[in-house]
Amino acid sequence: MNVLEVKNLRKCFDDNLVLDDLSLTVPDHTATVLIGASGSGKSTLLRCINLLDSIDDGSIYLDGREISDPGIDVDEVRRSLGMVFQSFNLFPHMSVLDNITLSPIRVHKISKAQARDEAMSLLRRFDLADKADQFPDRLSGGQQQRVAIIRSIAVKPRLLLLDEITSSLDPVLVNEVLSIVRDLKTEGMAMVLATHEMGFATQVADEVCFLKNGKIVERGPASQVISAPQHVDTQDFLQRVHEAGRL
Repeated sequence: MNVLEVKNLRKCFDDNLVLDDLSLTVPDHTATVLIGASGSGKSTLLRCINLLDSIDDGSIYLDGREISDPGIDVDEVRRSLGMVFQSFNLFPHMSVLDNITLSPIRVHKISKAQARDEAMSLLRRFDLADKADQFPDRLSGGQQQRVAIIRSIAVKPRLLLLDEITSSLDPVLVNEVLSIVRDLKTEGMAMVLATHEMGFATQVADEVCFLKNGKIVERGPASQVISAPQHVDTQDFLQRVHEAGRL
């Protein structure tokens, strides 16, 4: 079964066409990785899927239900989606534990005791239990991003959206964040993620999509798209990534 279907999506900001007749399918228990230069449409696509940005044409389906319908209850849809941004977006005035339990308690109506028990279980699992009562500004960037991921999965989403979650981190901290995503992938969490970490994309992707100018130019398994790209635009992009990594 497909968790997500995006059909002929079109999105403009004024006269700037950002997504151009883009279609995407994400089967259950799979990870789709979006790669491409800044401005290629990766973040906008994730924001459209999460209904943060409206679309100009096309349709989006979650578990077979059209969520791009103008009459949809946006808040209800977002209960089935988790999204993690490159800027952690944690509430600075709330402890780690309270950040994680806020949505389960207020949106999903889970009891405070159950929400706290489940949050602590996740924190223990990802070696952050000792940070439960800390405020975000007392954590490293890697720890903050791991908390942001834990917060997003605490609501048990059908689909997890991850937008360049390591771009704000020191390279030393990148792996501790990506390790959580690897674990979630192993467990079968359906996800769509935009990343510039090609090695990580190769490890977790069931499908890699290379975007340019709002279109998916090339798609396929990582062994093809990243290791042996067929399209000249994909080849050029990966060559630039490779050269930048050597500087």
